[in-house]
Amino acid sequence: MIIRLAALLGVLLTMLGCSAAGSANAGYPDGTSVHNMTFGGLNRTYRVYKPAGLPATAPLVVMLHGGFGTGKQAEKSYGWDQLADSAKFVVAYPDGIGRAWNAHGCCGQPARDGIDDVGFITTMVGRISDSIGIDRTRVYATGISNGGMMSYTLACNSGIFAAIGPDSATQLDACATPRPTSVMHIHGTADRLIPYNGGQGASVVNGPSIADVNAFWREADQCGSPALTAAGPVTTSTAGCAHNRSVVLITIDGGGHQWPGGTTFLERGDPMSHALNATQTFWQFFAAHPASQ
Repeated sequence: MIIRLAALLGVLLTMLGCSAAGSANAGYPDGTSVHNMTFGGLNRTYRVYKPAGLPATAPLVVMLHGGFGTGKQAEKSYGWDQLADSAKFVVAYPDGIGRAWNAHGCCGQPARDGIDDVGFITTMVGRISDSIGIDRTRVYATGISNGGMMSYTLACNSGIFAAIGPDSATQLDACATPRPTSVMHIHGTADRLIPYNGGQGASVVNGPSIADVNAFWREADQCGSPALTAAGPVTTSTAGCAHNRSVVLITIDGGGHQWPGGTTFLERGDPMSHALNATQTFWQFFAAHPASQ
């Protein structure tokens, strides 16, 4: 009788385990799914795009919308889902409170109220990783404008991102203890909202020049002298760094405040640059830069 009961208990536990695993995976079906969580006393939302045919472990890209944007808008505007289908990675699109992020110096309600966006995004990544099976050495963050600033804040304070890809952004976080992170920054010289040469633009942002931000990360990542290449309006500065990391600055001559190759209301009337496709460019950089072991 005891043996029978033990065997029955084992079967029940196995069934419960399978059920729990199945329900966790069911929360992230193929395609786009929308999720809610409570963090810091606030209801936080995020979208996840999971392509069909995903391998057992896959990379994760966190795409951070700009100020006044949303996760839904970012998913529609920048073409990450289509690239994820072919390259087989997962994309997360979190929503900032009041359509903004606390980038430790900007912007909106999150900065005024000291909202812990680093904690929220880090927790979100953990939930996705536990449910889908993300390769923890291949977690990346990218974003435009306030979202790009937030990617710098994540690199300074979270320690879970192998590389970041800020676009049309700057770094406002003091970043006293920067985490080892590969960085690719894309910026146009005619950006009116976040000026390439720093200072106050046609927005609330008053930050350092993009060259100064790039120099900061070259020092933080123990990089050598950068090499320059030019192709049409695009100039690329590439620095090789310790432990196979890289710090890259892509400058688009005449480019505005935009996601090159994308479609977004954040253009603010500037003609869209097609000098490069930012989504493909960032992904190629991410794919080449997993976290150092």
